[in-house]
Amino acid sequence: MVNMAKELNPLRHSCSHVMADAVKRLFPDVKLGIGPAIEDGFYYDFDKKEPFTPEDLVSIESEMKKIVRQYLEFKKEEISKEEALKLFKKEPYKIELINNLEAGTVFIYRHGGFVDLCKGPHVKSTEKIKAFKLLNVAGAYWHGIETNPMLQRIYGTCFETKKGLEEFLRLREEAKKRDHRRLGKELDLFSIHEDVGPGLVFFHPKGALLRKVIEDYLKTAHLRRGYELVVGPHILKSDIWITSGHYEYYKENMYIFKVDKEEYAIKPMNCPAHMLVYKSRIRSYKDLPIRYFELGDVYRKEKSGVLHGLLRVRGFTQDDAHIFCLPSQVEGEIKDVIGFVMDTMKEFGFNDYKVGLSTRPPQYIGSLQMWECATDALKKALESGNMDYEINEGEGAFYGPKIDIMVKDALGRPWQCATIQADFALPERFNLVFISKEGKKERPVMLHRVILGSIERFIGMLIEHYRGAFPVWLSPVQAVVIPITDRVHDYADEVLRALQGDDIRAEIDKRNEKLQYKIRERELQKVPYMLILGDREKETGTVSIRARTEGNIGTMKLEEFLKRVKSEAENKTLVKSY
Repeated sequence: MVNMAKELNPLRHSCSHVMADAVKRLFPDVKLGIGPAIEDGFYYDFDKKEPFTPEDLVSIESEMKKIVRQYLEFKKEEISKEEALKLFKKEPYKIELINNLEAGTVFIYRHGGFVDLCKGPHVKSTEKIKAFKLLNVAGAYWHGIETNPMLQRIYGTCFETKKGLEEFLRLREEAKKRDHRRLGKELDLFSIHEDVGPGLVFFHPKGALLRKVIEDYLKTAHLRRGYELVVGPHILKSDIWITSGHYEYYKENMYIFKVDKEEYAIKPMNCPAHMLVYKSRIRSYKDLPIRYFELGDVYRKEKSGVLHGLLRVRGFTQDDAHIFCLPSQVEGEIKDVIGFVMDTMKEFGFNDYKVGLSTRPPQYIGSLQMWECATDALKKALESGNMDYEINEGEGAFYGPKIDIMVKDALGRPWQCATIQADFALPERFNLVFISKEGKKERPVMLHRVILGSIERFIGMLIEHYRGAFPVWLSPVQAVVIPITDRVHDYADEVLRALQGDDIRAEIDKRNEKLQYKIRERELQKVPYMLILGDREKETGTVSIRARTEGNIGTMKLEEFLKRVKSEAENKTLVKSY
């Protein structure tokens, strides 16, 4: 599959150099950091005493247009480190980068009078840069280390055509309307309290209901597919994390503390607990595969600068499972998990996706032979299923390669959800065995996998995909009963009891407010159905229905409405994402 973002990298990287050139022309005292191409565009880091203002961005963009119109050629040169140090003697961040290079030579790029430390690639000249826009300014620590200076990062984007840029900006504005942080507050789903702890989520009643619906679905789906439910403790002694390798490779992301002079860690992963359950008794080859599933709460020490609503938090729940199987069962189990992922995503309204295969990282556990076997197993499962995939070199977990399935939302944005990891290393570290047909002890293969991933992140994704207007089966409140006058309050209570007795999530609104005010408020809360009750409805035993997607749909018997809502919920009827 062609990655269009990567195809645009040379263009965007070139545009970042033009932006740095413009900044230096307008603010000569500014010191330069780095300026790479990224997924949606590019950025450049600057050390400037005063903050960049919105007016500054307008001026910088105007200066960039002047530079582009000069049709300046991007020229690559290779020079010695000594020459580079002289060339960048007034740029402290560039000097640091040069001094950290092991090679004796340095690559630079020039366009006009501007020169930057860079390997490229770039487009041929500024003539190719035709459609760009500066987006915003943010703070960024040098090298991402909090003890380093805080620089100002200007973000921008660039496309080959004006049409491409306009579509990107349109989608960006739409994404702002869908921002789950704003909608989460408006719909009263969740909150995060910085004074209590950043990255820790408080689900409000409606958010907790949404979460329950998702978790109930997951438990049922796993039981139907032959998984067994397990529950592990939230803390384990550090010894177990040393055995697993997390202590060595993941310690900086773990919360570690002492109890009675012994060291413990709050779990960042669920796999050690599941391995201990497996190891609790002797296993036969006839028992395999064993599939353990847990909605496991984990905690990770994320830096405050990367926390983002529900999408990046410090405490979250994974729909985590570990499959212990024979080597001969690995390919089939992986294919079954991929099918599970696709079926589940379809239920939630996602039909477009892309797949990546992440290979051995620089730091890893286990032998090279183990990694080759694990990677081959993942490849065979993908290829036998005729699935297109990209190779992500060096991005696997430290204990095994993985398949990542990215689903695309209503705006075409990719979201990381499902992950499948083949692990030959941890079963050896924990001495996991089964008794073979020949009566010998042999090693199982362990597959780590999640379907939705982080439940918190998936809820944030759902909010943005549906713009808060969930399909009936997911809606925290499926119907609200609105009596027009006090005279029908008793009938409204009767209708509410009937709804709740049929497991329909319903509320009643008896406030002394105008009907149109109540209707408008519930429309903003994106409730699928409103049942308007007056004297006529009470006399006839009917309900007047207003649907979120259709408006007023007339009057019907309560039994008929119950049948309609239950059918939508049970069939998981999807709505067009707003």
